[in-house]
Amino acid sequence: MFVTPAYAEDAAATTETAQAAAPATGGTHTETGTHEGAGHVFPPFDQTTYASSLLWLVVTFGLFYVLMQKVLAPRIADILGTRHARLAQDIDEAARLKAEADAAVETYEGELAAARAKANAIGATARDAAKTKAEADRRAIEASLAATLKSAEARIAEVKTKAFADVGAIAEETASAVVEQLIGGTVAKADISSAVASANVKREG
Repeated sequence: MFVTPAYAEDAAATTETAQAAAPATGGTHTETGTHEGAGHVFPPFDQTTYASSLLWLVVTFGLFYVLMQKVLAPRIADILGTRHARLAQDIDEAARLKAEADAAVETYEGELAAARAKANAIGATARDAAKTKAEADRRAIEASLAATLKSAEARIAEVKTKAFADVGAIAEETASAVVEQLIGGTVAKADISSAVASANVKREG
């Protein structure tokens, strides 16, 4: 930047003038500030404003009291009443739900007890039915076995009778043959049958 000699001289003169005027102005401000500071008092401690301060305090407190009494207090009371009613309603609802839950639990326990009793009855009935059926089957099997045994005994008796009859006939034929060999003659069949029968009676006795 280019500075001309004339501009430099003007700037220097302006700076000297400002430095010369500064002490006088500063002194004036200092004196003025000192004068004003010496006469200033904090308003609450100023005795000349006690009455007006108390008056405004009473007016302000009265207005605040009226505001509280007419506006804020009713609203607060309404809010508290609403919350109290809602709380009471919630408590009643909780009590109702608890009563319903207790009733449901009681009903469930009753139904469970009834189901257990029914299951026990069904089990007992099934056991009795199975026992009765087993007893009937046992009796049927015993009757079948008795019938089979009786039939077998009858067949055995029949076979035995037939065998004894065959034995008697064989004995008669044998006796007749033996007698013919011994005495060289024949013997009456009735006599041989009587002798064989007497021998069988003695043997059985």
